[in-house]
Amino acid sequence: MKIACIGGGPAGLYFALSMKLRDPRHDITVLERRKAGSSFGWGITFEPRLLQKLYRNDPESAREIEQAAFVWHEQFVSIRGERILYDGGRDMYNFNRPDMTRLLSARVQHLGVRIDYGHEVLSASQLPEADLILAADGANSRIRQANPNFGTDIRMSQDKYIWLGTDKIFDTFTFHFVQTSGGWLWAATYGVGSKFSTFVVQTSPETWTALGFDTMQASDSLATLEELFKDQLEGHRLMGQVGEVGNARWLNFRTVSNQRWHDDKVVLAGDSAHTTHFSIGQGTALAIEDAIALAENVHRCDDLGLALESYEQQRRAEIRPAQSQARLSGQWFENLSRYIALEPRQFAVLLHARCSPLLPPLPPRLFYQLQRASQEVVIVRKLRKRHRPVVKRALPPATRLFLLGQHLGEFLSEKLEDSGVLGEAKAERPVFPTLATFSLTPGKSSRGRTPL
Repeated sequence: MKIACIGGGPAGLYFALSMKLRDPRHDITVLERRKAGSSFGWGITFEPRLLQKLYRNDPESAREIEQAAFVWHEQFVSIRGERILYDGGRDMYNFNRPDMTRLLSARVQHLGVRIDYGHEVLSASQLPEADLILAADGANSRIRQANPNFGTDIRMSQDKYIWLGTDKIFDTFTFHFVQTSGGWLWAATYGVGSKFSTFVVQTSPETWTALGFDTMQASDSLATLEELFKDQLEGHRLMGQVGEVGNARWLNFRTVSNQRWHDDKVVLAGDSAHTTHFSIGQGTALAIEDAIALAENVHRCDDLGLALESYEQQRRAEIRPAQSQARLSGQWFENLSRYIALEPRQFAVLLHARCSPLLPPLPPRLFYQLQRASQEVVIVRKLRKRHRPVVKRALPPATRLFLLGQHLGEFLSEKLEDSGVLGEAKAERPVFPTLATFSLTPGKSSRGRTPL
């Protein structure tokens, strides 16, 4: 096939790589509007699961990526002078985006792919004849914008964010929450190599305006942020994209979706097809997985139309959980005022659980207590499993079930009464009546029904 890939980022390059590996006879050209070596961006984050896929698809580039990655294991939240571990126990990989682009560019050129730098494509009609055109030119895809058949929908977030870098090395992932005269700011920080870290700042539109960012030049914004986060930066500086202050811009996140991902021989992948809020850190990983899935479907199916339809159906289903998590995560930060008054450890638990669909409708303190109760139940289950033979011989099934239910009911009632969240739950409109109107202890509820 003759293939044109629009966009020299991870999605376009990895698709070109994947197609060449499956059949070196493919004639593939990548068209990138930027000059060679001028890639932008800071950190790319991915999990071991993606690294495993990279090794299955192309062990050579996977080894280079793993060797160059900045690995961290723990996640912290820093608020009101406390630094709390809220997640850990697994490796996470960070990679400097320009380095990733250079690595993949060298790999695809070694396989025989041509890269045409400084070539901006505004519509598919500008391209020479090709059997397949991949539009991997990002959330602002010109190819997609020029074609109404994709049915694109773009929704803007309320919060403002600015994606920066710093020359301070953060060896773990940390959320930093800072209270200012105009409200709360927060930053996500993580190392991306031996010299730099990503520093993403986010805030509400009200705080953004109150602090004067709406009228500041880029250099003034960075200077102000350096002062506000001076305790976190410890004298280090903030930088715009690729070290250029002028590229530091406040933005509203755009959630991009499309009714169709392909039209005739043009197909979308990565951010041109879908975006997921940056607070879950899966954008690049999903784009690379798009590239692998597209290559597999095109290689397997002789009919291009069927291959593109199969790719779209497969990836829509696979990314649905991530899209749901991203939506809930973005909404959690947009509603920070709902959680910010919690004690630091409670706040950290809810931050970690921000992708739970149960969190928005429940009072925050009630959700926190239920989280703690669920952890207790897990411990009980582990103990029960360990001592099951003894318990099974000692008690009949009905008695064991009753005692377990009694213990759990008493535990929940005690925790909720101690925390005062039962009153909070009654103050807010209850979503789940059993939590607000039914007794949690054995016996009859106020409605005369046996509680669940």
